[in-house]
Amino acid sequence: MKFENTGIENQTVELSRLDDVMERFGFVRAAQWDYERVTYDRKFQIKGDIFYLRVQGYAVEGDVDSRYALIKLLTPILGKYYYPHGVEYGEDEHFPSSLVNQCQAILVQVKEELDKIQD
Repeated sequence: MKFENTGIENQTVELSRLDDVMERFGFVRAAQWDYERVTYDRKFQIKGDIFYLRVQGYAVEGDVDSRYALIKLLTPILGKYYYPHGVEYGEDEHFPSSLVNQCQAILVQVKEELDKIQD
C-alpha cells in the first residue's frame, strides 16, 4: 500500500539529519542501505501478523557509506510480512484500518520534523 501525497516523497534531506528524524519515530535503517539507497522500516505486530512501514530514498549527492549524502525520499509504503517469503506490498493485501491510520499519523509527524530541518 502506498501513502500518496504525504509531502515526504521528493523531499531532499542530508543523511545524518534524516537518520536522526527517522530514529525518533521508531524507524530503523540498520543494514538496509548500499552506496546509493537507504531504506527505513518501522515494524508493527498486530494479532500475530507483522507489518512494515517503509520509507526509501536514494542519494542525489554523496555516498551513503561516507555518512554524507543528500537523500531524495520516495513514496512511503506499507507491507505485510509472510514467512519465509518476505514483505508484500500489493494492492490485494489487507491492512487493518487502525494500522493505516497510525501510519498516516506517523508520516504527518515525520513530515513536520523534516520541514523543520529544511528551514
